[in-house]
Amino acid sequence: MEEKQEVISPIMEMTAGEMLRNARTTGRRKREISTIAKLLCIKEEFLEALESGNYRVIPEDVYILGFARSYAVELGLNPDEVIQKLKKELGIVPEEKDDEEEKSEPCAKAPCKINKEMMLKYAKSSYEYVKKHWVWFASGLLGVIVVILLCVILFSAKPTSESESVNDATVAEENVVQVVKKEPDFRYPVHEKFDAKNKKTWADSRVVLQAEKESWIQIKDARGNTVFTRVLVPGDVYYMPLSDNYKGTFGNAGAIDVWVDGQLLKKIGPANTRKEGVSMSPDALKSFGFAE
Repeated sequence: MEEKQEVISPIMEMTAGEMLRNARTTGRRKREISTIAKLLCIKEEFLEALESGNYRVIPEDVYILGFARSYAVELGLNPDEVIQKLKKELGIVPEEKDDEEEKSEPCAKAPCKINKEMMLKYAKSSYEYVKKHWVWFASGLLGVIVVILLCVILFSAKPTSESESVNDATVAEENVVQVVKKEPDFRYPVHEKFDAKNKKTWADSRVVLQAEKESWIQIKDARGNTVFTRVLVPGDVYYMPLSDNYKGTFGNAGAIDVWVDGQLLKKIGPANTRKEGVSMSPDALKSFGFAE
């Protein structure tokens, strides 16, 4: 009898670098590293280092992972699979999911089953009950309508005196927050503009980032999902979406200009310093103070 040989997927045997090189050099759409390097604004030597597995040519792990993710996306690979292999090769332990996130997706691991027969039986019995006691339900509905009408009449009544009207108007004026939006007077010529929706607009953003030097940034939402990650070259601009729940990670905190409502802030960190978990809320960023 012939012994069965175990078939192993060649992709599982490949390293992250081999996956990238294989995706670039095989298939119908073969591409040159120089072309991709210009498109991603990443040095050719860094892309070559990723493909050859010589990762230490790239200065920090955060740049290695950032470059690899952008490269994988551009080549049509699954970036999470490439990053997972790369972390194992670098000896980086992947982050574990929070218990709350696992609980919030109970149907992700096992399909949710619905007993259709039970639902139909329950719907039928509910219909019979409502049909039998329709007078009660009609009376209850009528009572709710009467309460709503009374509330509308009471709350729509005008103030009884002129002084109350003046006071209400004063309070309303104090509660109005006016945000004057204008395009920042960027300190450097704009190279390229980005935002989460791929729209080049300032009207929908209060926080704007511009790269002074080459620096990797990553923006995540409240659930930890990445909405933007890229290596910005000098002059690149990123428009933050309107929300107070975003967090930012900066590979070189001293190389990024931060503008809030058209005003330049002080640097969020020293040059060549990694900064994580920075709240991108306009009010939180203003705590750094405005540049002189």
